[in-house]
Amino acid sequence: MKKEICICWLRRDLRLNDQAALYHALMSNYPVLPIFIFDPEILDKLTDRDDKRIAFIHHQLKKLNVELNSHGSTLLVMHDPVIPAFEKLNEQFNIKEVYINHDYEPYAIDRDLKVRNFLTEKGISFHTFKDQVIFEKSDIMKSDGTPYTVFTPFSRRWKEQFSKLNNPNYPSEHYLSKCMQLDPLPVLDLSDIGFVTADFILQPFNISEDLIRNYHTTRNHPSLNGTSQVSVQLRFGTISIRYLVKLAAQWNEQWLNELIWREFFMMILYHYPHVINQSFKKKYDQIQWRNNEQEFEAWCRGETGYPIVDAGMRQLNASGLMHNRVRMITASFLCKHLLLDWRWAEAYFARKLLDFELSSNNGNWQWASGSGCDSAPYFRIFNPTAQTLKFDPKLVYIKTWIKDFKVDYLMPIVQHEFARKRALERYKNSLNDSIIR
Repeated sequence: MKKEICICWLRRDLRLNDQAALYHALMSNYPVLPIFIFDPEILDKLTDRDDKRIAFIHHQLKKLNVELNSHGSTLLVMHDPVIPAFEKLNEQFNIKEVYINHDYEPYAIDRDLKVRNFLTEKGISFHTFKDQVIFEKSDIMKSDGTPYTVFTPFSRRWKEQFSKLNNPNYPSEHYLSKCMQLDPLPVLDLSDIGFVTADFILQPFNISEDLIRNYHTTRNHPSLNGTSQVSVQLRFGTISIRYLVKLAAQWNEQWLNELIWREFFMMILYHYPHVINQSFKKKYDQIQWRNNEQEFEAWCRGETGYPIVDAGMRQLNASGLMHNRVRMITASFLCKHLLLDWRWAEAYFARKLLDFELSSNNGNWQWASGSGCDSAPYFRIFNPTAQTLKFDPKLVYIKTWIKDFKVDYLMPIVQHEFARKRALERYKNSLNDSIIR
C-alpha cells in the first residue's frame, strides 16, 4: 500500500526557515516530502552550460539536503518536465496534498495552472501561498481600483498598508521533524542535468546594522562594501523577505525603498505582461534604434573605451553581478550613447545576471531607456566620465575589473557630446512621429 504524504514543492524559496508553503505543509496531517524539480522547459533555454544560477541552485539544494538529513529526512531532486514529474510521484506515493508558494512570472503562472488542473483531476489538494513578497498582485491599488504606474505613490501606499499589517511569521524550521522519514538521497550532479560547475565566487551578503544604517551614503560607490549583496538570495528565496523588510523598516528607509521597487516591478509585470517584449509606453516602440551589432558586442565584452562602462560589463561577465549604480550607467550608455534596443541588452543581462529576476530586469531596462512606467526622462543621459569622477574618483572599482587599465587603454567607441546630441534628436523625432501618427 502506497504511503500517504503531502509534498512541498520548492522553487524560488530555497530555504527551510520562515517558509510559508513549507510551514503550512508541516502543519498538515501528513508527512512532508520536500521536492525540487529541474525543469527542462527552463534549462533548455539556457545557452551557457556553466550557468552560474544553476550552480548556485545546485549548491543551495545540497545545503538543504544536509539539513533535512539531520532531521531524518531528505530532499528529492528530479529532472523531468513538471507534469511527468508529478505523474511519477503519484505512482510511487499516495499524494494527498501539494503545497507551493506563488510565482508571478508568465511561464510560472501558466505552469502552476497546469499542475493545479492535473492534481485536481487526481483528487489531490493544491495549496498556494504568498512568500516572496510582502504585497502581491492587486494588494496595493489606487482608490479607483487600478494599478499604480508611478513608484512614489505606490511606495507611499505600500508603507501605509505595511504599518497596519501584522507581518506573519512561518517558523517552519521548528517542525522539520515532521518531514517524511527517508534515507538520505543524493542531489543530482550538475552533469546529470547537462551543466558543469561554474567558476565564480559569490560574495557573502551583509545585512549588518551598521551597513544598512549607512546604506544611503555608501550605496552609489562601487568601490565600497556599501550594499547588502542580498539580491541573489532574494532571487532564489534563500532569505526571507519578511525578515529583510523588518530590518529595513527599523534601520533605513532608502534600503526599504529598494525592496519596494522590487515589488513595484513585480506588480507591473503581473498587470501589464506586454512589457516582456514591448515598451510600457507604447510610443517608445517607435524609436529608430541603430542596432549596430559590432557596437553591441563591444559593449557586451566591456570594450567601449569608457572605463566605468567596461568595468561594469567585465564584472558582470566574470561574476554574474554588477553594482547597481554601474548598472544604470552601462544601461544609459547602451540606450543613449549607442542607440541600441534595450531588449538586446535586457536579454544579455537575463543570460548573465546571477540575480536575474524578469520583472526587475525588464523594469530597470525600461527605466533606463525611458520607455517604462516610471522611468528616467529620455533627455536624462548619464555622462560616464562625470559619473566616474563622482562615484569612483580614485578608479578603485575600474582598476579592479580592468586589469590592464591605463588612461588610453581603448579609443572611445563614440564621443559623449556627439552621442548625447544624436540621442536627443533621435528620441525627439521618433516620439514626435509617433504622436503625429
